Amino acid sequence: MITLTDIQRAHREVLKVAVKTPFSYAPKLSEATGYKVYLKKENLQNTGSFKIRGAFNKIASLSEQERERGVVAASAGNHAQGVALAANYFSISATIVMPETTPLTKIDGVKSYGADVVLHGTNYDEAYAYAVDYARRMGRIFVHPFADDEVIAGQGTIALEILEHCEAPDAVLVPVGGGGLISGIGVAIKALSPRTRVVGVAAAGAPAMKLSFDAKRQIDTLKVRTIADGIAVRDTSEKTLEYILKYVDDIILVDDEEIANAILYLLEKQKLVVEGAGAVGVAALIHDKLDLPAGSKIVSLLSGGNIDVTMLSVIIEKGLLKSYRKMKLVVTLVDKPGSLMLLTQILKEAQANIVQIGYDRTSLDLKFGDAYVSIALETKGKEHQELIKKMLEEHDFRFEEKH
Repeated sequence: MITLTDIQRAHREVLKVAVKTPFSYAPKLSEATGYKVYLKKENLQNTGSFKIRGAFNKIASLSEQERERGVVAASAGNHAQGVALAANYFSISATIVMPETTPLTKIDGVKSYGADVVLHGTNYDEAYAYAVDYARRMGRIFVHPFADDEVIAGQGTIALEILEHCEAPDAVLVPVGGGGLISGIGVAIKALSPRTRVVGVAAAGAPAMKLSFDAKRQIDTLKVRTIADGIAVRDTSEKTLEYILKYVDDIILVDDEEIANAILYLLEKQKLVVEGAGAVGVAALIHDKLDLPAGSKIVSLLSGGNIDVTMLSVIIEKGLLKSYRKMKLVVTLVDKPGSLMLLTQILKEAQANIVQIGYDRTSLDLKFGDAYVSIALETKGKEHQELIKKMLEEHDFRFEEKH
């Protein structure tokens, strides 16, 4: 197992390409939760994720002869870019195996660092199996995303930077998937600030490490499903579980609704774009998952910011609906001149802004002579929406609210 000395040595290497990401107090989040909350913003790291730390440290540790053989990795995103950048720094060959479903933007991101991309399999596990076999057949070095001591040491360098700014925090919240990040952070934190609690936060849709931690033995799951793709790991690593059982105090779960709320909260309140995996610590905070005294000093690690734009747009849309800033209605009206004008006049009087509208007179479940108007409105809260519905009812409009 690695030691604090290994992490300190790794830090000197990692800073050749990584930056010391911002660390700051979060006043709004602190007020909302009753804790003193600080954010470590690895979403602002080079390549948009902490993964560059472990990948670079691993490749830096290789001998010249090993580097000449080239490296191989399997990843759907962040680890891929970290390995590609590190390989580019050392001017060595890199091949990244990615699932066939990987978005083009992520593929292009890896290629921009000069790495070759091989698309194989429908998910990460299939890509991983192919990459391991490919590295064996081609005689190349496989760079594991988490089950590797040099990778773990590289990820642990984040803890050194946290403690530079925040002496003896009561707890550090760390995203957990494969466990490499929390393993490295746990080693460093417990060596330098033993009373600090190291708390992992995993996605409820990918609970393998949580189940293994509770049972104190390796437990794999049959499948994963979560919007936090950066921690969507199906099987537990024996190596990282050993670290976690020694250095981690607790692992808690957050579901996708809670993660989505945290992503939107960070976007609106902190002006930060954070991916699902990076938002799990904040999800635990805003949904009161922690059993810590009020006023505790807590650091939440925002591990990455590489969220798919399509996913972000869905989260924003749903967030607007849940917070009563947008409403969707399907109104049934008589299909005759003036009916639609009357509807829009009522909405105007209610000061509701129409952002989308559709008109359907051919649906099979409509009575002849009727029409459906699907309409999306910008609104000013729950009371405003209740007023709109009341005004429609007063004018005998039949409607259904869509969620």
